[in-house]
Amino acid sequence: MVKQQQWWKNLLFKLAASIIFYTVIPLPYLNKLDFQGVARLASIVGLIIGGILGLLDLVMNYTGVPMLTRSALIVSIWIAITGGLHLDGAMDTADGLAVGDPNRRLEVMADSATGAFGAMVAIIIVVLKITALTEISENRCLILMAACGWGRWGQQIAIAKYPYLKPTGKGAVHKQAIRSYKDLLPSLLLLLSLSSLVWLMDKQQLFLPIVMILAGSAIATFTAAWFNHKLGGHTGDTYGAVVEWTEALFLCVLTAVKS
Repeated sequence: MVKQQQWWKNLLFKLAASIIFYTVIPLPYLNKLDFQGVARLASIVGLIIGGILGLLDLVMNYTGVPMLTRSALIVSIWIAITGGLHLDGAMDTADGLAVGDPNRRLEVMADSATGAFGAMVAIIIVVLKITALTEISENRCLILMAACGWGRWGQQIAIAKYPYLKPTGKGAVHKQAIRSYKDLLPSLLLLLSLSSLVWLMDKQQLFLPIVMILAGSAIATFTAAWFNHKLGGHTGDTYGAVVEWTEALFLCVLTAVKS
């Protein structure tokens, strides 16, 4: 019994560390948190973020906030909850990829100044998310959770499969946490379970959960592979870019389902 309690306590402390690392959600002060394995729980943090966004969306819908305004507010809160961590990575990655000399790309990505390409990519991602959410009228809470979850599963793929391009940095610690495809399975099973909830809630609706699973896994895998192709590996910035692009493209695909 003591061992079981200790297991749950350790899991909660790891989850707290992941939430603190990936979000600005306020938590009580906790001593001696270990941030070494935060990437393992990234998808769970994604589901928590998506759940918060979904609840806020339900409240705004109940109070009569129009769809476009709701979607814009949700995306704004989405960025705020993460502290712009992933969007900043997407912007830095865009600035780096805009450089013609491959040898200078990491140097440009490390520069804290935002360039024109980074600003344009941020605008594109935000517009895509707002536009896509405006077209999705039902199951918004579960779809938001799925988007955040699959985005972070894409990050886990990038960590597990591709080399890390810097000797140090925030992203370097993730490489030690996720070493093989086996480390991706818990998050994958969690995301599959989430998609199955749509079917359990309405057994006439099988197409949507299938699309959620296929689109989420395919986009997450593709984005991780594409950035590796362009840079020969990944950094903390590209991990953020994978999250943002997976979320945005996932929502765009889901608009075709007209859910």
